[in-house]
Amino acid sequence: MKIAIIKERKNPPDKRAVLPPHICAALMHQFPQLTIKVESSTDRVFSDDDYQKEGIEVANDVSDCDVLLGVKEVPIAHLIPNKKYFLFSHTIKKQAYNKPLLKAILEKNIELYDHEVITNVDGIRLVAFGRYAGIVGAYNAFRTYGLKHQLFQIPKANVHFDQNELVDELKNIKLNPFKIVLTGTGRVGNGVKEMLDAIPIKEVSVNEFLNQTFSEPVYVQIDVLDYAKRKDGKILNNIDFFQNPQAYENNFERFTTVADLYISGHFHSDGAPMIISNEMIKNPKFKISVIADISCDLNIPIASTIRSSTIENPIYGYSKKELIEIDYLSPDAIAVMAVDNLPCELPKDSSDGFGENFAKYVIPAFFNDDKDGILKRALMTQNGKLTERFSYLQDYVNE
Repeated sequence: MKIAIIKERKNPPDKRAVLPPHICAALMHQFPQLTIKVESSTDRVFSDDDYQKEGIEVANDVSDCDVLLGVKEVPIAHLIPNKKYFLFSHTIKKQAYNKPLLKAILEKNIELYDHEVITNVDGIRLVAFGRYAGIVGAYNAFRTYGLKHQLFQIPKANVHFDQNELVDELKNIKLNPFKIVLTGTGRVGNGVKEMLDAIPIKEVSVNEFLNQTFSEPVYVQIDVLDYAKRKDGKILNNIDFFQNPQAYENNFERFTTVADLYISGHFHSDGAPMIISNEMIKNPKFKISVIADISCDLNIPIASTIRSSTIENPIYGYSKKELIEIDYLSPDAIAVMAVDNLPCELPKDSSDGFGENFAKYVIPAFFNDDKDGILKRALMTQNGKLTERFSYLQDYVNE
C-alpha cells in the first residue's frame, strides 16, 4: 500500500501536514507493507529535507500512490481520478462554496474520506485540530484585547515556534483586572482553558463571575446549560440540549453585562438559540468589548461574526449602534477576532498532534480490515456516488 502526503495548494498556503516526518518513519517500521511518499512543497512547516532524513521519498509526482493525505480542500484541477483522498472537504454542512468540489470528486470516481467525520462508534471525533485552534485563539484573544484598549502589543502567534513561546509571551503581559467568559468544554474550549491556566488566569464559578468583583483577571468556562435553558423551565442534561436544541432559549445575556472578553469554543447545533443577538448588543448594559470567535459560524450564534477574518488581518470592528462593520478601535465597536484557520499559526505543534492521532486510529484500519468501522464511517463518496450515510447531500449536489 502506498500513501502520499500531498502539497497544500489552497490559498493562503497552509503549512500543516497530516503526518510529520518522524511519524511517517515510525509507521513504515510498524507496517512493513506500507510505503509513504511526500509531494515536494516549499510551504510545509516540515521541509523536504526533514522527510528525506527520515528515509521518506520526496517527489513532484505522487500519482502512483493509492491514498492521498491532505489538510485543506484540493483545487479541482489537481484532483487525481480514481484515488482515495483524506482531507477537510468542508461539504458536510452543504457549504455552497465547495459544492463544485464535491461534484468533481463524484465525477472523478474519487473515494473521499473527510477528517471531520473520522469518529469512533459513539460519534466522537478521533482526529482534529481543535485543541490548537483553542490554543492560538486564546493567544489571539489577548492580543486583540491589548490592541483594542491600547494596553499592550504582542506579535502575531505565527512568529512563534510553539505553544511554549505563546505562553511565555502572555506571561510577560501586565494585566489589569477584567473578566473572561469562555463557552465550550470540548477540544477547542479546553485548548483555551489550557492557555488561561498556563498564564495563569484565575478560574471562578458562574455565581462568582456574575456577582463578584475581583482585583485580578478571572475567567469562567461555561457549558451549554449555562448559556441556554429550556423554554419550559425543566433542567435536564447536555444530551437533551443536543437532541432538542429548539426546546431551548438564550441564557447568556446575563454574562454580557459583566464580561469584558468573550472567547467562543463551543459547537453550535442547528436549531439552538443565539448566544449573542443584535438585540443584546444594542442593550446599553452590554459590556463585552472583544469577542474572539474561534468557532466562527457566520452570523449564528454570534451576531457580530459577520465574516471570517484572516491571519494577515485578524481583527475587525462591529458597531453596537449601527450593527455594521467599522474600525475596531472606534469607541462604538466590538473588536471581533474570527480567524477560521487558527491552527495554521502553530503548524508544527498542530501537525504533531493531528499526526499522532491519525497514526493511532486511521492508518491501522487499512491493515486490520477496518474492524472498528473507522474508514467506513468517514467514507463520503464511492463509485461515483454518495455513500448511504451522506446521501442527505444529494439535493445539495443536484442543485
